[in-house]
Formats: sequence, structure tokens, C-alpha cells
Amino acid sequence: MKSLRAWLLSGALALLSGPALADLELQLQTDGLDPQQQRASQALLDEALQALPPTFKHNLDRRVQVSWSERMPEDAYGQASLVSTLELNRRLLPGLTDGSAASAQTQRPHGSVRQELLATVLHELTHLYDRARLWPAAERTLIGRCRRAEGSQGKVGLPDQCRGQSTRRFTLSDDPRLLDLAGWPQYVGRRGEREQHNHQVARTPDSYELSSPKEFIAVNMEYFLLDPSYACRRPALHSYLKAHFDWAPAHPACAPGLPFLNAGNDFAKQPLGQIDPERVYAVDYLLAEANQNWVSRWGHSMLRLVICAPGRPRGPDCRLDLDQHLVLSYRAFVNDVQLSSWDGLTGAYPSRLFVLPLAQVIDEYTKTELRSLASIPLTLSRDELEALVRQAAEMHWSYDGNYYFVSNNCAVETLKLLRSGTANPRLTGLDNITPNGLLEVLHGRGLADTRVLDDPREALRLGYRFDSYRDRYQAMFQVLKQQLPIPQDSVESWLEQPAASRQRWFAQADLRTSAALLLLEQASLRRQLLLAQDEVKQRYLSKRALDDASVAKANRTLQQVLANSGFLSKPAELLGHSGYGLPQADERRQLEQRSNERQQQLQRLTGDLDKEVRALLEPARAAEIAAVEGNLKQVGEHLRSLHKAAGGLQLP
Repeated sequence: MKSLRAWLLSGALALLSGPALADLELQLQTDGLDPQQQRASQALLDEALQALPPTFKHNLDRRVQVSWSERMPEDAYGQASLVSTLELNRRLLPGLTDGSAASAQTQRPHGSVRQELLATVLHELTHLYDRARLWPAAERTLIGRCRRAEGSQGKVGLPDQCRGQSTRRFTLSDDPRLLDLAGWPQYVGRRGEREQHNHQVARTPDSYELSSPKEFIAVNMEYFLLDPSYACRRPALHSYLKAHFDWAPAHPACAPGLPFLNAGNDFAKQPLGQIDPERVYAVDYLLAEANQNWVSRWGHSMLRLVICAPGRPRGPDCRLDLDQHLVLSYRAFVNDVQLSSWDGLTGAYPSRLFVLPLAQVIDEYTKTELRSLASIPLTLSRDELEALVRQAAEMHWSYDGNYYFVSNNCAVETLKLLRSGTANPRLTGLDNITPNGLLEVLHGRGLADTRVLDDPREALRLGYRFDSYRDRYQAMFQVLKQQLPIPQDSVESWLEQPAASRQRWFAQADLRTSAALLLLEQASLRRQLLLAQDEVKQRYLSKRALDDASVAKANRTLQQVLANSGFLSKPAELLGHSGYGLPQADERRQLEQRSNERQQQLQRLTGDLDKEVRALLEPARAAEIAAVEGNLKQVGEHLRSLHKAAGGLQLP
């Protein structure tokens, strides 16, 4: 039994603190309001209370006094104080009272004046909830432990989950998980410091949400509570809020699949596709090895989605469905023919998440750039994997950052996506800005299974490695050396010859050697096209070309290609300012039509550009390309005749 002294003390404290409330109470200040105004105002407040989560009302157990004010700016709807008052703009009261506010449309996101008033009440109450610092006991314990650790150890030596957290106000808007999803991720390499600017600027319901995390959570509570499509448009944030409040409003079923635009270079195909997270068997860290190019000296980080073919059960055999696999690749969107080192260092290029077919990525690196690819499975739980796929889809539609070759490159962007997508605590303390280095730390944390690369032959067979064609070309060259008395010692010296010099050996080649010659002539054509590309670029950039009519014509076509291809990396531009988040059914129909129109236009423009660029080549380069194309035709015909003579089927 308590002592009399303790009983008296507890009673005094209860008196000082005032009566305890079981739930949030909105108390309308009726002074100056007639009965009709009181009824309309109370109905608005009752609707707001009805919309709020039960735990929100229970935890914010205070009386909030609501009044109509004539002192507010004309365009304002309302504002809450720091503690327990909420003022609404009296200019809007007549329309609320006579019912016209329900039909009066505004330029604001929620449409009618009454819906905006309701959203304002919810928005401002969220600010009060956010300021209350209502955190579970386990999180308060972590805060205390971090602060004690910082006091004894300083910033160095803090546990990973404490870095950058210990001095922070732990409110709802300051929750590290929310900040990751909302667009204020940790800087990589700065021990938990958060980025200052939000780059999830496309497909936003209200740009005001980007001004600060406090406004972000308040704006998103409006849509979480009032928009039934919020769960389908922003699934990650909906899941976060549902988990926080252990409650969510009812919503209709979401359309199947996550929409994306395939940035593949086959402009004859419809670019709009969809990803079903349940069909994604695994996510691999896809690494392109480094080369001597200054922008590629550390390799390139990507993520590979191992997607099962329709009808195939999810399992290891899905790795055979290469035509279904997609690659998520953060790249600088370079809208010019020149890649500027200065622009890359200063962030002049947009950083966007491209979705590409795996086959194109393999060809791009292994055949054109002669760089090998390693595909290392990430050890993610099923929930983490599907959450990562959903977050990638959301970033594809919303993110438009700045690409820095050093501080915000492909490795940094990939790491931020992994953090926000999976919420895996082992990723929190990772700080690495190079693709090779990121793979090392992922392996060190047990997040990347590099054992798949231990046996090179098996890795090639199972699709964990895709070798550079440099080794394949050298092997084909050795086939030539075995049969033909050619004087060259390397594949490079063979390809450096004029096409006519190689042609004289074709007639002497047997079936196997002709097949090797065909592959090497294909390599020669790629090499000549790369040289031609550089040659055209130099002419394009030359001051002498300014008055060249052929350059000017090609330039106009090129600019049209660039202008029309931007939607593949920033698909939100196809929908303008309508809607937010992931596109829904009616928006997908628009996307299908508009993206198909753009693809057809690109197909026509690239055909025109190919003709115009060839006209810009120096005569010697144009003649060499024509000679290589002649070689390909001659070797192909020779190979078919040998194959037919050997009794085989006629080759195409």
C-alpha cells in the first residue's frame, strides 16, 4: 500500500496536469458563430476525427481548440500552433456553411474547397502528432544508448544504428526509415548525414511535400487518409504508415504489376511493360569491370532482376529465362554528343534509373566496350526482395537527381536504392563510392554471394559471368593462325588492317575458319563504327562545322532524337502534371498510346540520323565501313556454300 505522502504527491501531480483524455478531442470555439456555422464546422471536425487512425487519436490525447480566424493570408486554409490550437481561414466559412465549398473547385491537389479544408485539418493535426515525439519504449532506449555512447566515445566508434542519429530529434518525420523512403537518404561516405535536397520531384501530389520532412509526412497523411488510390500509387509509404499506426483505410485492389518504360534500343517494340514482384526469383548485383576510359575506371554498378517466364514456378530455372530479365541501371542522362568531365564532376547531368533488357546490357559491355560482366546474387529475404522491386519502380517514376562521377555515381545510387528498398540493417553503415568497392563491402556483410564466381567455367555456363568478347575474338584469331599463313600476331593487329587486306584470305578458309572470320569481321564493323562516332563528334564540336549545312541538318535530327528519347529515362513527362506515384489503369492506357507514338517517331528519326551521319564521314572512313560490310557479305556467302557442300542445312 502506498504511503500517505506518496498518495498526496500523486494526487497533486494529477491536479497540476489536468484531466487525462482517452483520445484526441477537437473543441470548436463557437464565439461569433451562428448555429448553422457551428453545425457545418463541427461536421468538418467530426469527419476529420473519423478519418484519423485510432492509435493517432489515442496517442495524441489532448484537447485541440479549433477556431476561425480573420487574420490569415487570403490563400491560406489553416495553421496549427506549436501546442494545441488550430486556426482555419474564416474567409472559407461561408462556403462551408451553405454547402458551396463541396462543389467549388480549386487549383489545389484535393479539388474542392471542402476537401482542401478537410485535408488542412488532417495536415495540421499531423504536425501536432509529429511534434509530440511519441516513440515506442524500444526506440527511446536506443536513443538513450546512442547518446550515452556518443558522450563516452564521441562520433568515432558509435554503433552503425547510432551514426548520424544520436543528436537528432526523434519525431515521426525524423524516422530514418521514413527519410529513406521520402527522398532524404543518407549521404554515402558521411557517416549517416542526410541529404539536404529531395530529388523525388516527378509524379508528386503536391510539391510542398519536398520542402522538408515535416511537410512531407503531413502532406502524405492527407493522401493516406483521403485518397483510396494512395496504397497503389505509393505502396512503400502506405506500408510504412500502415505499420506505424497498425491500421490503414480501406482501398480497392491495385492493378497487377508495376509499370515501367523499357529503355531498350529496339524502337519497334512497345516500351511500356510491367513487373510482377512475385515473378522475380532473385536480384543480382551486376558489375561491369573497369576499362581505361576515365568515366569507367572503377566499373559500373547495376542490379539484375532475375524474372521467371510466365507459367514457370519461381526457382533456379528462372535464370534460364534470359529474355525476361531486366537491368536497373543508374546513369547520367547525357543530352549532348559530348561527355564533359567538368559537367560530370559538378552534377550537370541528371541521374536517372534506366530499366533495360539484360541482352542489350550484355551486348553493350561485352561486345562494344569489351568489358566483362559479373552477376552476383544478393542474399535478401523474400520480403526484402519484393520491397526492393517496388521501391525501384517508384524511383523509376519519381527520381530525377544529379549525377556526380565521384560522389553520386552509379555505386552510390545503387547503394541508396538497396537501403531504401530493403531496410536491411546490414546496409546502414556501408560507405563506399566505387562499384568494385561496393561489391567488396556487400560480400563482407554477407549480402553478396561471390562464391558463384569461384569456378569461371561454371559461372559462364550458369550466367553468373559474361566474358568480354576480347577473349573470344582472340580465340577466333588463333583459329585463323592454325589454318592460314597470316603474319599478324594478335587480334588487334589483324583488325587494324584495311578490310581489303583481310579479304584476300577468305577464299582459302575452311568451314571452321570462315565462321571465325565472320565473327571477326563483325568485330571490325563495330570498331569502325566506334571510330566513326568519335570522328563525327569531333567534327560536330569543331568550330569549322558551324556553317556546314550537312552538320546542321544532322544536328537538328540528333536534337530531335535526344528530345524524344528523354522519356525513356524520365517516363513521368509522358503524363504531364496529372496524377502522382505509380501510374494507375487510366494513366497506363495513356502511357501505352503516347510511348508508342514516341517510339515510332524515334524509329524514323534514328533511320534519318544514320543516313545523315554517314554523309558526315570522311571519305576514307566511309569507304572502309563499306568495305567491311562487303567483307561480311562475302564471308557469309562463302560460309553458306561450304556448309551446303558439307551436306548441312543451308544457313540463313
